[in-house]
Amino acid sequence: MGTISLEGLEFFAYHGFFKEERKIGNKFSVDLTIEVDFSEAAAHDKLSATIDYGKLYEIVHKIMEKPAKLLEHLAQNIVLEIKTQYSQVKSVEVSVAKHNPPVGGVCKWAKIRLKG
Repeated sequence: MGTISLEGLEFFAYHGFFKEERKIGNKFSVDLTIEVDFSEAAAHDKLSATIDYGKLYEIVHKIMEKPAKLLEHLAQNIVLEIKTQYSQVKSVEVSVAKHNPPVGGVCKWAKIRLKG
């Protein structure tokens, strides 16, 4: 088993609990790590024997385009979609961060992490 990670994915999207957040939008960051057996890809230098990073990005991008109220909901949808499309994936860990969240003070980001 090994891991494949995409880190620091950035999106401008319209997520948030408050109506104003979903109207004006904000910057979000996503980190993704999947656990998968890529020993055949490593041994034979074959993309078809592993998970294409570009396809993982497309999954995350598609989910980030759909407005949601909670970061937890976004993370769960990312985990479920990756596991649905790639049955060979043993686990998915994703973190979603909202930059400058409306907490009433200085906060660089609010971040959740989910492993499934």
